[in-house]
Amino acid sequence: QVQLVESGGGLVQAGGSLRLSCAASTRTFSTYCMGWFRQAPGKEREFVAAISWNGGSTYYADSVEGRITISRDNAKNTVYLQMNSLKPEDTAVYYCAATKNFVRVVRGDMEYWGKGTLVTVSS
Repeated sequence: QVQLVESGGGLVQAGGSLRLSCAASTRTFSTYCMGWFRQAPGKEREFVAAISWNGGSTYYADSVEGRITISRDNAKNTVYLQMNSLKPEDTAVYYCAATKNFVRVVRGDMEYWGKGTLVTVSS
């Protein structure tokens, strides 16, 4: 069982930046591919970004490409989401999730999910 705990959400003005963190409880963190997803009010959860087990491969949704960067520190069992040039439409609960297969991340087919952290972008 892997527990994931997100942090770093909050209220930010449009154009601002936030860095989300997701801490994992497992000793085998480095064997998991990680993803960030988000769910805006009244909408379905959507894929945001993915990173392979060693950080060598990343993949982004078109809507965030160039503004958001996913990274990880396997020594700290943590994955990050650096968000810049935030827009009101980025307002959502952001979730991190883990799986063993990179393709599954992009599909949203994850094994473990965190409880999420709320990001609110004001105009």
